[in-house]
Amino acid sequence: MGHPVAIEVRNVSKRYSDDPGLAPALDNVSVNIADNEFFTLLGPSGCGKTTLLRTIAGFEHVSDGEIRLAGEPVNDLPPFKRRVNTVFQSYALFPHMSVAQNIAFGLEMQGLERKLIPQRVDEMLALVQMQHLARRKPAELSGGQQQRVALARALAPKPKVLLLDEPLSALDLKLRKEMQVELKRVQKEAGITFIFVTHDQEEALTLSDRIAVMSAGKILQIGTPNEIYERPQHQFVAQFIGDINFLPGHLKRGEHNENLFVPSGMPVEIPCPPQGIDGKVQLAFRPERSQLVDPTQPHHLRGVIEAVLYVGTATLYQCRLNNDVKVMLRENNEGLNRNRGVGDRVAVNLPPHACLLMEA
Repeated sequence: MGHPVAIEVRNVSKRYSDDPGLAPALDNVSVNIADNEFFTLLGPSGCGKTTLLRTIAGFEHVSDGEIRLAGEPVNDLPPFKRRVNTVFQSYALFPHMSVAQNIAFGLEMQGLERKLIPQRVDEMLALVQMQHLARRKPAELSGGQQQRVALARALAPKPKVLLLDEPLSALDLKLRKEMQVELKRVQKEAGITFIFVTHDQEEALTLSDRIAVMSAGKILQIGTPNEIYERPQHQFVAQFIGDINFLPGHLKRGEHNENLFVPSGMPVEIPCPPQGIDGKVQLAFRPERSQLVDPTQPHHLRGVIEAVLYVGTATLYQCRLNNDVKVMLRENNEGLNRNRGVGDRVAVNLPPHACLLMEA
């Protein structure tokens, strides 16, 4: 990564019960997070992402393993002694204080010289572009403005790491997208590590330098947004990140070309199947990486359109293939009237580079 490590999580487990029949909230999790990295913990509810965040913050004690901040172990340090701050889902602003007073509060608790506090507050107001609202109370602010104040208050004491527990989830969709851009800008300008928790795949892909996908207390894959989307290493990761189709089939390795024979009988060329995968497999492909073509063309999967969904920028086609497997295909709307409808027979073209192989 080229940056010093800000957070090291080493073989961390968290159990809330000694009952061996109950799965741990965290199960032997290890990850290194770099300085000035926007790192996202992504997964469904109950996967352990918030528990991991809380162990880094010091709100939860680990059952096993070690957490290091800038190389120093922090397992035994209380939250207020760790150079870590947290922005929660509910912004928890003090309603009787102005924006500027909310930002100053943490600096006062930190014991910063009183004469230095106004300058630091002004710096934070400028960072989140809230100078003109410094005297307003939280009740007079929009949800997005409150989120910015919470962010400024957390950044004011200059933490080494900022933890964000789904801070955008209470915002409406349009404001949420606007705040994603702002959050990324603030992180780069502040120059510190952000560890962000979300269950929103698009949010993770938009914001992150790297993503850790979690399930059942484990990290299944860590990578850049491109790596997670284009080269998922687990079926769960492939299904959780974006839309994807799966076709059951059988991999036959040839001398020159590798073919995946799906049950409909037509071979699909796979340029570089992973080592160790053989026999029964799953062929995965994204809806936007395939094309509907004339059913009379050879060497394609054939089927019939069962549903057509217009979504503005694209049209989605649900097709039932001849092997009775349903797939979803996506075509961008570029002013072309293809006149495809329910009941039409079509063929599906799968370019080799669009296909992923996974164990069945």
